[in-house]
Amino acid sequence: MSLDVSPTLLAEAEHGDIREEDFVDTVRTSLPYAYDLIASLAAELQGGQAEFTDNQTPPPSEQERGQLLRALASDAIRGSLERHFGVTLAFQNCHRVAAFRPQARGGETHTRFTSVRSQVLNQSPEFRDC
Repeated sequence: MSLDVSPTLLAEAEHGDIREEDFVDTVRTSLPYAYDLIASLAAELQGGQAEFTDNQTPPPSEQERGQLLRALASDAIRGSLERHFGVTLAFQNCHRVAAFRPQARGGETHTRFTSVRSQVLNQSPEFRDC
């Protein structure tokens, strides 16, 4: 299971829409490594002038790697985190997540980062089974 959804949130979802803040809080408590990593990338981006910030350090364990994969593979989770932190996320391999300014989506740097060429160039044998 990706998220530890409270009975209250589940009941709210069964009866209609839920507040995105409540969903993001569920993500924060369910996937703390992924949430904290994205939060730190967003803070670094917003505090500087770089076009993007990224993480190139592998997660400390498979549990944390799984959190990151679940967060970025889910459109709902990823989109909520992007809106919450005011960033556009991009992802390569098992752990290289990048935060871009929203207006950078589709720009030269974002397009280069998300290109198939960049994906191929960012491969190495240790990433095969991650």
